[in-house]
Amino acid sequence: MNPADLAAIVLVNLAGAATPGPDIVLLTRFATRSRRHALAATLGIYLGAFFWITMTVLGAAALLTAFPWLLELIQVAGGAWIIFMGYTTARQGFKDRDNPPADLEDAASRLGTMRESFFKGLTTNLSNPKIVLFLVALVAPLLPPSPGMGTAAIVIVSLWFPALLLFIGFSLLVSTERVRRRLFRAGPYIDMGAGGFFILAGTVLFVRGIIGLGS
Repeated sequence: MNPADLAAIVLVNLAGAATPGPDIVLLTRFATRSRRHALAATLGIYLGAFFWITMTVLGAAALLTAFPWLLELIQVAGGAWIIFMGYTTARQGFKDRDNPPADLEDAASRLGTMRESFFKGLTTNLSNPKIVLFLVALVAPLLPPSPGMGTAAIVIVSLWFPALLLFIGFSLLVSTERVRRRLFRAGPYIDMGAGGFFILAGTVLFVRGIIGLGS
């Protein structure tokens, strides 16, 4: 594969990864309370991203073009999940406002276990078709028509690893002690805002999927 084309794919993918969406909002919520929870969620997010990237490189774009209702089903199911996560996140924010955590350790404990954070990251990414639409629209056209296994592996790693490092860097930056202490008292309101964002984003996805399936 032409190095210039590979570099273009990587840059386009990084720009898409940095675009605010459910993944970034989830990481911000976790990172303002706990670095470990943010990193666990990052690993979950990028396990999901690895799946979508691999599917795109190996031909998922053609599958979605041939069967557009698959994408609409993803939107319906993903939208429903994101709405539910938004409800639980906002509810936690209202609880914390009435019963604020005593310190950073208490705030981190209210996020649940590392496994739960990993699962939330994974399901948030898998349920959000933004990455599918982005990869199919902007990345797939730059790929070779029938990449060999070696080329496919290089493209997959080149798309996945730099974006993973970007999200790890974001998590480390936002989860510094100084930032967390500054945002400690705003934690409940961050949750309420994040919950509202999830509910809005999930509703848009859900409605789009229903309209698409009904048309």
